[in-house]
Amino acid sequence: MARGGEAIHKRGPGKPNPVDVHVGSRVRLRRTLLGMSQEKLGEAIGLTFQQVQKYERGANRIGSSRLYDLSRVLDVPVSFFFEDMPNSVASCTPAQRRGMAEEVGRYDHEPDPMARRETLELVRAYYRIRDPKVRKRLFEMAKALGNTAEGDD
Repeated sequence: MARGGEAIHKRGPGKPNPVDVHVGSRVRLRRTLLGMSQEKLGEAIGLTFQQVQKYERGANRIGSSRLYDLSRVLDVPVSFFFEDMPNSVASCTPAQRRGMAEEVGRYDHEPDPMARRETLELVRAYYRIRDPKVRKRLFEMAKALGNTAEGDD
């Protein structure tokens, strides 16, 4: 029991583990990309929409069987929920803290752009474009603009 308390103390009482926040943001991302409401997802796995909200915020930890259910309903492999996890987040697990406490440092990284509201709105607007040729042109233009911005650094 002391170990769990130590981990909570290091990140602050009541604060979710950054790994849980990352996994929750990936659940939200996939649900939103599918155009699925929190209510519909909750019904599919036997939860209320409030429980889904807590999972998506990382406020409640998702158990392995529930994560498996989510992967089936959202049609992604379980590994999807851990993709694009920054090293700074991965190092925040209790096991990492015990074994590599000096390397963990503070949790300080840029927020995942995939979890931002702007990204979700952009994806929704993109998929509302009915003409696949127009969508493809917009996609190519966005890639070109992104490459130009990277070259400016």
